[in-house]
Amino acid sequence: MKIRISPRALALGMSLALAAGTLPAFAQMSGGMGSMGSEGTVMVGGAAMYPSRNIIQNAVHSKDHTTLVAAVKAAGLVKTLEGPGPFTVFAPTNEAFAALPAGTVDTLLKPENKAELTKILTYHVVPGRYTSAELAADAAKNGGTVSLKTVEGDSITIGKDDMGGWTVTDDKGNVAHITIPDVMQSNGVIFVIDKVLMP
Repeated sequence: MKIRISPRALALGMSLALAAGTLPAFAQMSGGMGSMGSEGTVMVGGAAMYPSRNIIQNAVHSKDHTTLVAAVKAAGLVKTLEGPGPFTVFAPTNEAFAALPAGTVDTLLKPENKAELTKILTYHVVPGRYTSAELAADAAKNGGTVSLKTVEGDSITIGKDDMGGWTVTDDKGNVAHITIPDVMQSNGVIFVIDKVLMP
């Protein structure tokens, strides 16, 4: 026996599932065209990132970025990243912070080290909204890499590794990999990275 579902019933069911947050992750995850919801969302740290929300409103829901959020709060940068921007943020995961030498994060979060923490965090922020397509186009014009000046004042270099993945290289030569690109925000865009950059 075949069960036939009308397009209207299917649409209603999808709408109810979206409202209840019960759609499978693959159906909720979209970087743009073909989104199942009313706005294209990307899943980061087990939570949907909504393009209509600002960087802070989205970041606080990512289970992979609790250390970054705590650091942003300790540095007093919440209002800045809630502002109009736009900003392009290279967001290290909890694992990236955990890979720093033992005690580094605890030390940076102390009030007396606020200036150093702010310097590191603003090194992960670039003024303007850059998508991976724009970065790829700029890199193609510049021999495969593109240099971006950060809010901190120093530069980072975007390029590709031997496997074709996108990387971010800091002033010390440390290389982070972009694990999730183009997480669109109302006031910019986030690229998830697997290492903490150092100015």
